[in-house]
Amino acid sequence: MKVREIIEFAINKEIEAIEFYKKLQNIAKLQSSKAFLKELEEMEVSHKNILQNYLDNPSEISLIEQPTNLQISDFMDDVEAESDITFQQILIIAMKREERAMSLYQQLAAQVEGEARNVFIRLSQEEAKHKLQLETIYDEEILKEN
Repeated sequence: MKVREIIEFAINKEIEAIEFYKKLQNIAKLQSSKAFLKELEEMEVSHKNILQNYLDNPSEISLIEQPTNLQISDFMDDVEAESDITFQQILIIAMKREERAMSLYQQLAAQVEGEARNVFIRLSQEEAKHKLQLETIYDEEILKEN
């Protein structure tokens, strides 16, 4: 598979994530949940933009430090998005999605070389950062309540 095709595949995955979070915004009952889901959608839009910008104008990509992994979601099962979705379920869904996206970008990085590889490494790092943010919220809002 060519680098362009791999990047287009990744763009489509980000578009799917954007649409998923839009769908959840429509079924979430609480305004605070809707706002949180909008933030998640915007994170995915930024990833799509990174990929699209690289596709349009390949250039050097700066890497970020690999975030800590609290591993909270590593031991959770996936949950389904339902019409009465709770904040806890939203967090679990988002953590699991970030976990899968991080893994996907690591796999894609292994398939390409040069700056394209750095694009996928950077996106994997971004997903890890988002997963850490979500796990921190889960730890502070859900686990510490119990």
